[in-house]
Amino acid sequence: MDARAPAAATSSQPQAGRKIVIGLEGLEVTLPSRAGPVDILKGVDLSIDQGEAVSIVGPSGSGKTTLLMVISGLERATGGKVSVAGHDLVKLDEDRLAEFRRDQIGIVFQSFHLIPAMTALENVAVPLEFRGSDNAFGEARAQLERVGLGHRLDHYPGQLSGGEQQRVAIARALAAGAKIILADEPTGNLDQETGQTIMDLLFELQRTGGTTLVLVTHDPGLAARCNRIVEIRDGLIHSDSRDAQ
Repeated sequence: MDARAPAAATSSQPQAGRKIVIGLEGLEVTLPSRAGPVDILKGVDLSIDQGEAVSIVGPSGSGKTTLLMVISGLERATGGKVSVAGHDLVKLDEDRLAEFRRDQIGIVFQSFHLIPAMTALENVAVPLEFRGSDNAFGEARAQLERVGLGHRLDHYPGQLSGGEQQRVAIARALAAGAKIILADEPTGNLDQETGQTIMDLLFELQRTGGTTLVLVTHDPGLAARCNRIVEIRDGLIHSDSRDAQ
């Protein structure tokens, strides 16, 4: 769908019938540096509904990736509230954060982060085994077939194309039944045609599975395919297309 012109303000107030799966209030992230503390996020208020596809856009260094890292529990907030899938991430210790990621979050990076010494099937089975699945390899096979790689189960990452490796990464993200997919420039290392195929797959999985998709991208065309566009500048939300509706 075409993106509407974004408004200059944002709102995190719930509306009737909405089920908020990600809620950020006054989110702040300050990181140390040799020159002193650096404010990355400066009081972000944002709510995302279950099943939404939301693109996060903005200049390099504006805080987009840090926002994803906080939502995933890989980066700690230094201020504000972070609620994801009913969990207060600020209050969770590292062990419980790891359990939260295992059970709730699928992450798809620009770099595929596959284990080189493991086959596609083994890479996808790993999170299922950590979760204690009695049928990890059967479930991994089903996910790889779902993304069109049923014929590449026994191939290692080095034997797969970039697009196939990204498909394995998507299958791994979905394998444990995650209802929230966080994607950080997932087509950045792919050619245009392959990247288009990968995004078609992600959006199809989002629509058919009721998954919430949060996508960081520099591509305006890709951002416009989402239900909603949120722009970040200098650590603050500059605009949110929801406010223009």
